[in-house]
Amino acid sequence: MELSNLKPAPGSTKKRKRVGRGPGSGHGKTSTRGHGGQRSRSGSGRSIQAWMQGGQMPLHLRLPKRGFKNIFRQEYQIVNLFGLEGLPTDAPITAEVLKKHGRIKSQDKPVKILGQGQIEASLTIKVDKVSKTAREKIEKAGGKVEVA
Repeated sequence: MELSNLKPAPGSTKKRKRVGRGPGSGHGKTSTRGHGGQRSRSGSGRSIQAWMQGGQMPLHLRLPKRGFKNIFRQEYQIVNLFGLEGLPTDAPITAEVLKKHGRIKSQDKPVKILGQGQIEASLTIKVDKVSKTAREKIEKAGGKVEVA
């Protein structure tokens, strides 16, 4: 076997469709684009959005609008007490420590500790928000909670 003898497997390749090469090719004249209309023009492939419906009322305008979207909503990253297990107890637990140990995705978003689970270690926690039950359980275990 030599590199010069290599061929693709039979049936794995197709001939390229050569359009606009005269009537004998079967793809002449309109080059498979039909007679007129927006899609027959050049550049139509990148200018027509997937949701475009011609003169028809667009779908997003036909559908009813419901509800209310609060633009001031604050989205917290949730960490439960069982998620604090295995974290180092010598330094205070901050968003940076939680990110480093894979408990939260982003350091930039605020963090809230919730009270699901139990905690034995006495931890110092510095986060943005803490639920009442989580605060009680942490302080009962001998830890401290500081809200930033």
